[in-house]
Amino acid sequence: MVQRSEITTVYVAGLIQGIALVTFPAASAVFTSTSDYGFSSTEFGCMFIPQAVTAISSSLLGAGLTRRLGAKQIYLLGLVANLSAMALLVLSRFVMRDYSLAYGILLAATACMGMGFGFTVPALNTFAAAFFPKKVDKAVLGLNVLLGLGTALAPVFVALFVGLGIWWGLPVLVGILILGLLLFSLGQPLNEGEQPRTAHEQKGKIRLPARFWIFATFALLYGVCETMNGNWSSLYMMKHFGAGASLASLALAVFWGVVTAGRILFAVSEKWVPERLVFRILPLVVAAAFIASACVLKTHSILGVLTFALAGLGCSALLPLTISFGQKN
Repeated sequence: MVQRSEITTVYVAGLIQGIALVTFPAASAVFTSTSDYGFSSTEFGCMFIPQAVTAISSSLLGAGLTRRLGAKQIYLLGLVANLSAMALLVLSRFVMRDYSLAYGILLAATACMGMGFGFTVPALNTFAAAFFPKKVDKAVLGLNVLLGLGTALAPVFVALFVGLGIWWGLPVLVGILILGLLLFSLGQPLNEGEQPRTAHEQKGKIRLPARFWIFATFALLYGVCETMNGNWSSLYMMKHFGAGASLASLALAVFWGVVTAGRILFAVSEKWVPERLVFRILPLVVAAAFIASACVLKTHSILGVLTFALAGLGCSALLPLTISFGQKN
């Protein structure tokens, strides 16, 4: 029988994971400021390459490791990786004047963040689905709403701490939350996510249909679009529109907020709006957002924020629908 504390643990973990994930892109103003790290836009962008590599690799390895070690151990490993990312981010502050050392530490930090995300999120989705087997869609949606809420809150927290002159307060806060969550999770059973291996899995024979690779490629392209908005929105607002840190953080918060709200909207409206129609229209919305952001005049920063809201709407249901259609086909 599932304990209430297990459910609370999983859903709180989703919220904290969302905040942790956007901590790095939300602090773009700090990383590119000449009074802080002084990285160029290209150097800032390259910071996320290790995160993408480790997120993909850990997600791919996660299924096999879960069968060997158990879902709880993979989840805990993800929390340790997230905690390491926050610790390295704070550590980099003390050596920011040593460019090579600071940049190397930050690359290691984003690599840890990717690993934490790749291990933690699939495990949390597995737990949520197992906790509510008769309401799997709603359970997973609720988890992802909290994850999205965390991503929307991170830029707000960064703006708050930057305003107080202690930007590093966010990774410290997130690190404390992750450590508390880790210690609390150790005492939870979290064994509802264990799944028996099928005969094909036991023999090592897993055949993927050709259509799977089409949806996998689409998911990859979606990841590129989401990352461009999620990682570059604040920097684009500052460089192109000359916006301040607060407005830049608002643009990032709006993007993630609309992503979350859009997922809820399309989930509750599926009875009236066919999923296949939504799946065909949303890529056009994303494309329109990119074109609009490039065409908006530099003096119209508020319109720039609205283009990221449009991008958030376009990205909102694409990934859940891609996974859903990929599984059905």
